Parts: sequence; structure tokens; C-alpha cells
Amino acid sequence: MHKDFLDIIDYTPEELLALLDLAVELKKEYQEGGNQPTLKGKVLAMIFQKPSLRTRVSFDMGMRHLGGDALYLSPNEIGLGKRESIADIARVLSGMVHGIMARVFEHQHVLELAKWASIPVINGLSDYSHPCQAMADIMTVYEEFGKIKDVNITYVGDGNNVAVSLMQIAAKLGANFTIANPVDYDMPAQAIETVKPIAAASGSKLTFLRDPHEAVHGAQVIYTDTWTSMGQEEESAKRELVFPPYQVNDQLVAEANPEVIVMHCLPAHRNQEITDEVADGPHSRLFPQAHNRLHAQKAILQTLLGEK
Repeated sequence: MHKDFLDIIDYTPEELLALLDLAVELKKEYQEGGNQPTLKGKVLAMIFQKPSLRTRVSFDMGMRHLGGDALYLSPNEIGLGKRESIADIARVLSGMVHGIMARVFEHQHVLELAKWASIPVINGLSDYSHPCQAMADIMTVYEEFGKIKDVNITYVGDGNNVAVSLMQIAAKLGANFTIANPVDYDMPAQAIETVKPIAAASGSKLTFLRDPHEAVHGAQVIYTDTWTSMGQEEESAKRELVFPPYQVNDQLVAEANPEVIVMHCLPAHRNQEITDEVADGPHSRLFPQAHNRLHAQKAILQTLLGEK
């Protein structure tokens, strides 16, 4: 297993399935009375450049569930790459804690942390990918359908970091991935090209469309995210003119598989990318999905920080 958890693409299908199995096992163990303190004495440093609810609470509580502790480091305390170089921060923390989780703007920052740290580094979100979210997402799909292979996952909206990681994990594990997004809001070309041979090997079908209605035909999962991600606030007005046709509403859901589930990584801008009726309706899995962040995170922590 790797030292770090930076990107879904770095992991083999077997390694991802092992993480998934462990997440399911840890969730069951927790629900039956609590997790074993396998990370007793271990401390995770949590570096945040961006605000967070699910990432902060799931990693903090994940460490507590496993008997360890977590240390929150706010943007003002560190000034990643500004007040102090990333290489220096990585080397200082390596002598004081047992792992680093970083939620950053630039993907390069988390790569540089991993390069200089002698302890595990976890990508809690970057502008390129969100691998921890993808683990919780695929766990939610697995719990719903009892399998991942051949499940039809359709992502509607901006080809952002969440879409990239979702595509990667679908391709690795043989789910079919379709995305419908407006012109100029495609996923990075490099991410798509890298994943094509992986999808060919697993039997995953990748489809790239503009029309959300075409994209949801046969979908068992409809996934969406905010139209404007953190760091893109100056684009909000422009995006609000482009994205309304991509809203996940009752009409769009009705065009999918009758048993379709709807997912969203949250936070949701309700009645923009997703309506209240869908978010709170019978197809919604928004909150089980959010809760699975906790158990997916524990699997990552246990794998990286536990006794080898």
C-alpha cells in the first residue's frame, strides 16, 4: 500500500476494493458498539486552506473513533507556501505528528507536502481532485446496489474535482460513467486521457455529453455538485446564466431509471443545481452519502496510519 492517499488514479482496483471493504467493516463495527482503538496514540494534523464541514468533522471524528486524535490548523496559523514554505511545514510536522490531511486550493501543494513529508499525506480536496469524497461516493453506490461493476453513474454539471475523482473510481472499478456539462466546463483533458485505458481494462463505459436529458437515460445514479466551487466566486454571475439547464429536478430524475438514487457531495445550493424536492425526496441519498465520509475516512486512516 502507498505512503499517501493523493489521487484515486494512484491505486489499483484491488487496493480500492480493500479500502471499500474496510470502510464497510468499520461502519458495521461502529454501529455494533464502536471501533477498536487501533490508532491509539496517533495524531493527524489537519491543514485547511478552505472551509469545511464534512471533511473536518469526518477526519476529526474518524481519528477519535479509532482511538487517536486530530489537530486542526487553520489557514491563518500556517499560510501554506506563504508564511512558511511547504517543504518546511512538511518536515516540521513529520517530527511531531503521525499523518497530515490537507484541504488545499492547488493540487501541487498537496503533492509537495507528500514529497517532503516522511509521514502519510492525505488529499482532503484540491482544485484537481477529491479522492476522499470518491471513496464515500462509491461506498454509497455499493450499499445501494450491492455491486459497483456495470452500475450506470451520471454526473450532471461542472467537470470539477469531484467529477474527476468520481470518473476515476468508476473507471477503476468497472462502473459506467457519463457526464453532461456545458461547453467550457469540461473536465481537464489530461484527466480524461489518463482514465481511458483504465476504463478499457475494467469494461467501464465512459460517455461525454452536453445534454443532461440524454445523459440520464438509464442512469442508476445521478450526481451533481455546486455550479460555483470555492475559489471561483468571481465567476458566480456568469455560471448562473450557463448552468440552469443542468439543474437536477423532478423532471430530470423522472427520465432516469425508476430506482435511480441522487447524490451530491454537499454543500448544496438548493434550488440552483438541485431542487428541494429532489434533495429531500425519495431518490435522495445525500445524507447517507455524507455520513459515509466518516467511515471511508476511517478506512484511509487505518490503512495509512495503522500498524503495518
